[in-house]
Amino acid sequence: MSSTLILVLVAVAYLFNCIKIIQEYERAVIFRLGRVLREPKGPGIFFILWPIDRLVKLSLRTITLDVPPQDIITKDNVSVKLNAVVYYRVMDPIKAIVEVEDYDFATSQISQTTLRSVVGQVELDELLSNREKINSSLQGIIDKQTDPWGIKVSVVEVKHVDLPDEMRRAMARQAEAERERRAKVIAAAGEQQAADKLKEAATIIAHHPMALQMRYLQTLVEISSEKSSVVIVPVPIDLFRVFMEKK
Repeated sequence: MSSTLILVLVAVAYLFNCIKIIQEYERAVIFRLGRVLREPKGPGIFFILWPIDRLVKLSLRTITLDVPPQDIITKDNVSVKLNAVVYYRVMDPIKAIVEVEDYDFATSQISQTTLRSVVGQVELDELLSNREKINSSLQGIIDKQTDPWGIKVSVVEVKHVDLPDEMRRAMARQAEAERERRAKVIAAAGEQQAADKLKEAATIIAHHPMALQMRYLQTLVEISSEKSSVVIVPVPIDLFRVFMEKK
């Protein structure tokens, strides 16, 4: 009985090691006597020939890789520190295991070196204003380099650009000077428009002398509306010349 029980326990342990369950988002790469099988296994339940077969599981879900801050000198010799985030997933499980030792670490290193290389070729103004172009360039380069590993890089985003304090103050002064320039241009444009209107008004009054008299009377009405006790108004002789000529 004892030997039979031992055999049963050994058989149960063997079957337990041969039965494998893979989740929907996972795949299993099987090595049989050191050779990889052509197709990965999963999802679901399947059997392997333990200990002849060795199983390596991989996740097919999108992985978020946080690229640590990098000290970079831009094309116009400005020292900045920036980090990024990379979204990628395993498209070919066999290549991800066979072609590279650690695809996660390798993708992280490629992302860091590519980030320094790409940002080092652009100026600071382009880095701050044309972020989408830089992200697209990073995504294309990293995806091309990781493609032999069966990795698909879908999105690369530069998260934060940390500038030196001196550069921040210089940019603040530049922005303030730009705002002052725009204010002066707008004020000058207003003065020009006002001068054009005054010129038109003077031309009309020169051709119609009665308009000057009407303007004078309107000014008297405006003065009378003020809370003043005494208003001294000089009356020019020209005011009555029009009426005298008509008589």
